[in-house]
Formats: sequence, C-alpha cells, structure tokens
Amino acid sequence: MRIAAVVIAAIVATAGAAYLLRGKDRATPHYETAPADRGTIAPVVISSGTVNPVTTVQVGTYVSGVIQTISCDFNTRVKAGQLCAKIDPRPYQSLVDQADAALATARAQVAKDRANLAYAQQIRDRNVNLLGRGIVSQETVDTSVNAYLQAVAQLALDKATLLQRAAQLKAARINLGYTDIASPVDGTVVSRNVTQGQTVAASFQTPTLFLIAADLTEMQVDTNVSESDIGRVRVGNEAAFTVESYPDRQFRGQVQQVRQAPLTVQNVVTYDVVVAVSNPDLALKPGMTASMRITTNRVDNALRVPNQALRFKPAPPSLAADAGAGRGGTRHAANAEEGGKAREARTGAVWVLADGRPKRVPLQLGLDDDQYSQVLGGALQEGQQVILSERPNAPARGRPPAAGMFAPAR
Repeated sequence: MRIAAVVIAAIVATAGAAYLLRGKDRATPHYETAPADRGTIAPVVISSGTVNPVTTVQVGTYVSGVIQTISCDFNTRVKAGQLCAKIDPRPYQSLVDQADAALATARAQVAKDRANLAYAQQIRDRNVNLLGRGIVSQETVDTSVNAYLQAVAQLALDKATLLQRAAQLKAARINLGYTDIASPVDGTVVSRNVTQGQTVAASFQTPTLFLIAADLTEMQVDTNVSESDIGRVRVGNEAAFTVESYPDRQFRGQVQQVRQAPLTVQNVVTYDVVVAVSNPDLALKPGMTASMRITTNRVDNALRVPNQALRFKPAPPSLAADAGAGRGGTRHAANAEEGGKAREARTGAVWVLADGRPKRVPLQLGLDDDQYSQVLGGALQEGQQVILSERPNAPARGRPPAAGMFAPAR
C-alpha cells in the first residue's frame, strides 16, 4: 500500500507540472510580424470625374428659318468648312435682291447728280463772265453760284447713300451665307439637335444645332477634388482611372490643369482638376464616369514599414518600458527635400522582438500611402521583422487533474 501511494503521488506531481508548463505556454503571446523592406511609396488622391473631349464646339445658327437639308448625323466625321445643314435661303435671297436694286438706284442717282453738277458749273461760269461785261446782274450770278454749290452737296450726299446701299447689300449677303451651317473645325458630330423641316428661331439666344468634338483621340477627365486634398495635387502628377464600361482596364493620364474656381454643392467645396488622357482606340466616350487615383508623390526603392506596425502597441504595458508609442504619437518634424519637392517628415515608432520581448524602435518617417510609411531615419534595418499584432497562444485542451482523482484507496 505504501508503494502504491508513492506511485500515485508521483503521477499527480507530474500532471501538475505539465499543467503549469501548459499554462506558461498559454501566457506567452504569439506575434505576427512583417519585414521592413524596400519598395515604392506613392500617395494618391481618390476622386471621381467625367470624361470629356478636349475641345467641344457648339454649332448654332445666326439666322432664323426652316431647316431645308441636313447632311451631318451622329458620329459623322467632318472637316472644317463642311456643310452640315442648310436653312431655307429664299427669304434672305430676296433681301439680297432688294439691296442690290437699291444699290443700282443709288449709282444711277450719283450719275444723274454728277451731270447736274456739270451743268450748274457751266451756268455759274457763264454768268460770271457776263457779269464782267455788264450784261447780267449780280443777283443772277449769285443764283447760279448757289445752284452750283447745291449740286456739289447733292453729289456728295448721293455718294454717301451709295456707300450705305453697298453696306446693306453686303449685310444681306452675309445673312444669306449664314443659311449654310458649316463645321468650324475638324472633328466628330457628338450631338444633333434638329431635324429636316424644323423651324429654328435665333431671336434672343442662338440655338445649338450640332455639338462637334474636335478630336476624340485626345480626351480629358474633369475630376472634382475636395478642398482637403487639393493642396497635394500639382500639374504634371500622374493619374490612373477606370470606367464602368471597362472595369478590368486601367487608363493613364497626367494632370494638365488645376483650376482655381471653387465648385460648391450642398456646402461641399471641390475644385476641378483636368487630367489629359490619350484615347487612340476611341474606347473612352464623352460623359463616362471615371474613378480617378491621382499620384501626388512617388519614391522608389524606399525603406518602408507597414502602417499597421506603427499602430501596434504591446499588451500588457508592463512588457515594454516605452509603451504608448504608435501612430498616435507621431509628430511632425522639419521639412526635408526629396526629389526637388518639399515634404513634411514625421516621427513614430515600431516594435521588434529582442530576447522574446517587444522592443520599441523610434523612427523618422516620410511619405505615407495609407499602406506603407517611408523610413527616413532610425535604428531599423532592412529585413528586420516588425510586429504587426499579437495574440495569445491557443489554450491546451484538457483539464488539470481534479483533487482526489488519484487518491490512494483505503
């Protein structure tokens, strides 16, 4: 019996020691790590916009009338000066004929009054000669001189009327020419707003008959960037976007213009950023909605750490003397120069394992693209593992031996 009791006591001691060891393993946390590597950091500004032609011309009409013929339709390729539509020219042709007749009348009047002037001049000269010989009175001479001067003035008036009638004829011909609706540029007809036989009225506002895109192989995206991000966007920034028609295709462009005029919709202020994009295969259509990503900066082969590592904080705090570091402790440092562009440096910290315990490593940080942060300074080496998160080891299955389980039999 005494030997059995000793054996049972040894078994109980062994089970208790194993349970203590399992409890110790359970208390040791498991750390998920990632290496500090080198790669590209490219912060982006995300926005949406609309695809538009670079140059869009609204072709209207200066004169009113009935559309007689239409020779341009949707998607028609046109050349500058090509006839697209014609307004009934008959009313304007009649005005040209009237103005032409009035001009002929003015020319005839000039010829008549020029002959009258020559006659008045002869009468004046004759009476002056006769006055010197005492044949006519001074009153007769004065009358002839007055008739001559009136003939000179009448001829001048007729010449001015002739110029007026010529101008009226020119205006009538111009209006007649406006009955031909021609394309002002080389391009593609995007929209046609009239039909044959329709009456257009150009009284107070010029009606738009056609909308012509100058060149659909070169497009632009007018994207709305919020006021919180507009300070980071510069002319020349690279951009990439997708449209719903081609979800698996990425189009690339470049910021061409950052417009200063604010756009306010429901108290939200945005700015129009124009992104130029090439469209050689005409895949992009005017009016498509683009999901835009504008790269505001870029650093290649930069030492970087995941942003999750900057947010990590070990628990319990007693495991590390410098607890409290993390992204929340990030502060701004002096401006640094990289690639000719000023950027604002930050400070933060990551945690690495040293002798099985987390150790805080302060860092000086640069660019941040929401996934990685650039490391500008600190004791962190390339390839060194940084802690992303921790979790306790899975508890061992089973229970410690209950009291009395191995009690000796009496």
